Amino acid sequence: MTGLTRQGQDPSRHPRPNAAQEPNAAQEGDGAQEGDGAGPSAPGRDGRRGRRRDAALDRALLEAALAVLAERGYGALTTAAVAARAGVSTATLYRRWRSKEDLVVGAVLAHAPDLAPRTDTGTLEGDLRALLRDKAATLTGPGGRLLRALTGEAAHNAVLAEALTTAFVLPVGRRVAEVVDRAAARGEIPPVEQPDLVGDLVIGPMVSRFFLRPLPPGGPDGPCGPDGPEAPCAEETADRFLPFLLRALGARAVPPGETRARDAAG
Repeated sequence: MTGLTRQGQDPSRHPRPNAAQEPNAAQEGDGAQEGDGAGPSAPGRDGRRGRRRDAALDRALLEAALAVLAERGYGALTTAAVAARAGVSTATLYRRWRSKEDLVVGAVLAHAPDLAPRTDTGTLEGDLRALLRDKAATLTGPGGRLLRALTGEAAHNAVLAEALTTAFVLPVGRRVAEVVDRAAARGEIPPVEQPDLVGDLVIGPMVSRFFLRPLPPGGPDGPCGPDGPEAPCAEETADRFLPFLLRALGARAVPPGETRARDAAG
């Protein structure tokens, strides 16, 4: 029994940590000021200390993740690079997101477009025009940069694929379903049995136009100019798709010139 403590434990088997081995919150950046929630859906308060997370710092990290993704792609993105871009320690980042994948999913969800059904415009044409313009704005903004950077990776990463579907595909399907249901109730079109396919008609052509074509619609001398699909160009492209989508649904196709004239009058 020699060498055992009064509790019957051998102290050599349970060495006491020295000060150099113990974690020091001050060495981890601003941990004493932040909550310790982790993951893309972490709560806003730290359950142990009751401190609220800094929403501005969260946004800065997500914007930094978007910037690094756009520059390097998912494969070359590191949490260290994102933390450095945001001007914080990696410990600060890891208190919010457990891994690179969690961080990127958080960025995807943060940049998900607001495609909730709007107020009924009274016509299928008006509802679809608003939806097409919203989708075009998404694809030419931060959400579009995310999609460009992650589409290839999502082909063999189920978590990213689910996040992209949740953020960018399903909202379009839900809004399309409401739009076509209203139009059918007004007698503008026959009932649509598979509105999710109509959602594909909204997403597919725009992804092709904005992501796969080397020049903006109209070419370098066209109405969209040579500098890329900014907001006016995105709206014009959306309006050009409108007549085709209306015909696909069995409604009267509205010429683009008539659509623009109505907008100007309104």
